[in-house]
Amino acid sequence: MSVDWPSILAEHGPAVWRTARRVLGDDTEAADCFQDTFVAALELSARQEVRNWSAVLRRIASCRAVDRLRQRSRHERRIVATPPDSTFAKEADPGRHAEATELADRLRDAIARLPDLQAQVFCLRSVEQMRYDEIADALGLTVNHVGVLLKRARAGLKELLDGDPPRPAPAAEPAAGEVQP
Repeated sequence: MSVDWPSILAEHGPAVWRTARRVLGDDTEAADCFQDTFVAALELSARQEVRNWSAVLRRIASCRAVDRLRQRSRHERRIVATPPDSTFAKEADPGRHAEATELADRLRDAIARLPDLQAQVFCLRSVEQMRYDEIADALGLTVNHVGVLLKRARAGLKELLDGDPPRPAPAAEPAAGEVQP
């Protein structure tokens, strides 16, 4: 099966870039994430047919971006940047701009500390504005499980951003049909 990569890149490349840039807040890291996303997509297309390139590419991009956030957090590197399309970047008051930048950094840090599926669901919903059913399809979950993961992600982010000590993240989220004690 032949894949028309120039068309896929032209059609979906901008969305992949926006996903990486919004999550990471840094052009250099977003460029690396963009490249990683298309390499992973190429490998995936060699193994199986891809029916929904938009969902697959946005999912891979958000996963790769969250992975990079975690690497950044582990290495305690702080990159202070605000996306150029952010309303905060247009703010005339330097104090408010500094506050917004700090809040964006804290949010990125908190996302990096969430369990994988929660971080992915949060990014796909909040950054990519995907509907619950689109997220469920992209991640192979039920719509209800997406809702539960999003609720847990928001609660975890609130706790982390409010300054409460973080709870240890579970190694993995339970599968769609499993019950967690």
